[in-house]
Parts: sequence; C-alpha cells; structure tokens
Amino acid sequence: MGLKNSHPKLFPGDIVEYPRNKYFSHFGVYYGERDGVPYVAHLTCRDADTKIPLFGRALRSEVRLDPLELLGTKYRVNNMMDDTHSPRDFHTAVKQSIDEMMGQAVTFDILFHNSEHQATLFRYGVKRSEQVSGTVE
Repeated sequence: MGLKNSHPKLFPGDIVEYPRNKYFSHFGVYYGERDGVPYVAHLTCRDADTKIPLFGRALRSEVRLDPLELLGTKYRVNNMMDDTHSPRDFHTAVKQSIDEMMGQAVTFDILFHNSEHQATLFRYGVKRSEQVSGTVE
C-alpha cells in the first residue's frame, strides 16, 4: 500500500482508507471539521466489545462520526471508483445520507456490507468492496 504517516489534503466526501493488516483496510468518508477537528463517517460496531463472529456478521453496527485520527494515524485518500462513477455532491447527497444513517442499527457483513461498501455507497451511491472482490476471486 505504501502508506506513510502522512496527512494528505482531504475534501468532504473523500474516501479515507486505514490499513488494518496485509489483507484488509477500514474505510470511512471525510465529513469535514467541527471546531477545527477533522471527522470521518464510518461503519463500526456499536459496542467496543462486539466481536465479528465466524460468519463475518455483527448485528450491532452503526454509522458514526469520529475524529479522523481516532481511527488511525496512517491513512490515505482512496477514491477508487472516480474513473468509473461520478462522485455524488457532498452537500446535497453525501452529507444528507450520512446524517440520515447516523446512529441507526446496521448489520455489518464482511462480504456484503463492510466499511468499504458503506463508504462507496455514500460517495458514489453504489455498494462495492474491492478488497472483498480481490479476496473472493
């Protein structure tokens, strides 16, 4: 991945990728700043002690806003589908979608609805996970 502890310039609606291990990353969408603190909207477990069971599902998940660096100090912008899909306007579509989803129960599924699926759904209106596609193929 070639990630460094750098802080790229972020624009609201950018997909932010945080590497977790050799195979998977966590994804969120840059939401903007609140009181000078940058925030990311991302799909995460509701409870810190929630474990992802063997089948890769967690019923207690939600979209949440967290400070950018709370999720990790190594990250990159990964607007992976910009060449094939037009990004939706942040203020008229993405922000509204994020605000509507905040705090609602969402079923996390590692193959069909993970943080990357949620991030691409917010940015492009299309659910897609390149890391799942690359692993399954």
